[in-house]
Amino acid sequence: MNHVLPSGPQAHPFLQLLQWIGRPVGIMEDCARRYGDLFTLRLGPIGPVVFCSHPQMLQEIFTLEAHSFYAGAGNQLLRPLLGDTSLILLDGDRHQRQRQLLVPPFHGERTRTYSNLIVEITQQVSAGWQLGQPFTVRSALQNISLQVILQAVFGITDPQRYHTLSQLLPTLIDRVSSPLSSSILFLPSLQQDWGAWSPWGQFIRQRSQLNQLLYQEIAERRADLDPERSDILTLMLMARDEEGQPMTDVELRDELVTLLMAGHETTASAMTWALYWLARSPAIATRLLAELESCDDLNDAKTLSRLPYLSAVCSETLRIYPVAPIAFPRILLEPRTLMGQTFERGTYLAPCIYLTHHRSDLYPNPDVFDPDRFLSRTYSPYEFVGFGGGNRRCLGMSLALFEMKRVLATLLTQFRFELLDTRPVRPVRRGVTLAPPAQFALRPVALR
Repeated sequence: MNHVLPSGPQAHPFLQLLQWIGRPVGIMEDCARRYGDLFTLRLGPIGPVVFCSHPQMLQEIFTLEAHSFYAGAGNQLLRPLLGDTSLILLDGDRHQRQRQLLVPPFHGERTRTYSNLIVEITQQVSAGWQLGQPFTVRSALQNISLQVILQAVFGITDPQRYHTLSQLLPTLIDRVSSPLSSSILFLPSLQQDWGAWSPWGQFIRQRSQLNQLLYQEIAERRADLDPERSDILTLMLMARDEEGQPMTDVELRDELVTLLMAGHETTASAMTWALYWLARSPAIATRLLAELESCDDLNDAKTLSRLPYLSAVCSETLRIYPVAPIAFPRILLEPRTLMGQTFERGTYLAPCIYLTHHRSDLYPNPDVFDPDRFLSRTYSPYEFVGFGGGNRRCLGMSLALFEMKRVLATLLTQFRFELLDTRPVRPVRRGVTLAPPAQFALRPVALR
């Protein structure tokens, strides 16, 4: 592209890519201070990407007609993980078809049927915690969210398959999740199989094992389809497109892995941040506990969803350290003028969730954890972007929010949590997301 793009760093594109991999928050904050609402990062083989953080720009991007951009084409670095037919990688009619097939299983009312399951899993995991003894938060909450995925989404009941998947999946994710190991996704030249001892060799062998297990599950369930089951895989097997066709085994596999990657790690990170902020803010934790204890029935999904302070705490958690630093980039298929600036065909536009959530004109004192801001003001979908926007908004939003509220309500009515270290915890890269550091720990103590 030879047209003029917004200003940005002049360092070599490979160095900019390394910064984006290694210190994503730092490079976004540095560029926002220097260049403002629009800036361009040149990210090695990915090419120039225009980062946008003004709500009006986000609105204009999220409301673009579907025929005027690609988004799936900008997510190709995830192909080795998700597969060719993942919703996240599709565009056009194929994307529309797949999204329509997946909407019904994630309807808000349906996700609430998993309330008792989420509580049981949370209690089982937390039963191993000892008062006064620290535990690593992210791994514990990943355990909870993984079991929710395996039971509520995958519906796996075979004990051996369940055990194998619960061991395999976290290991596979870790292969491409740290700032160092995630480089293998951003730099395709590193994707070389030099044997079982090599990083990529280990990844593809574990991926092959995962595929075998999932295809076995799909085949067995398709052969003996029970429409009375409530797990999401059953609903996906029953779904039909406008021509009456079901999803293929490959499509089902890719969507299951997509749901795992998009719903397991992300929800665990959000819940970890919530416990961190509540431990840092005892007054907020006390106020939230009072609301939870005043609730007649926390097992009632509708009642839980209507608790205003719990909702505000969850929203503020997703605001201050959003799990996704950017929404899916849009690649323009035709020239467009947005906020008075013309962008040519082929421009990558990345709505920057992190920077939008840290605008002081929207969120005074943006680095302060303050749930009250969500009680005193209603934010538009272009100001608070916890789950992306437009036709790429996260399908699992209802399930993720409900799981987050249900787990927090269960834990906070059992324990108080204390910090081991008062130094601030900052997000680190985990794959394509931002997450709390793996070693972050809390100490559970008695409520009173």
